[in-house]
Amino acid sequence: MPMAAAEIEALIVAALPDAQVEITDLAGDGDHYAARVVSEAFRGLPRPKQHRMVYDALGGRMGGVLHALQLTTSAP
Repeated sequence: MPMAAAEIEALIVAALPDAQVEITDLAGDGDHYAARVVSEAFRGLPRPKQHRMVYDALGGRMGGVLHALQLTTSAP
């Protein structure tokens, strides 16, 4: 069962409350998404660490109910 974009956004915001999140369904199948996440929590961190924070927020759903997520992260 695919994951809804709203659920992805809610999980990210729950872990990073100040995050501005934009989710795009890349294939229209509810299984391939792009996420743009802007959070002060990313300031000074390398991109791999920023991405790890987002993956951690998804609680192990990557590779399972969430097949693909293209990430763009930055600090405001």
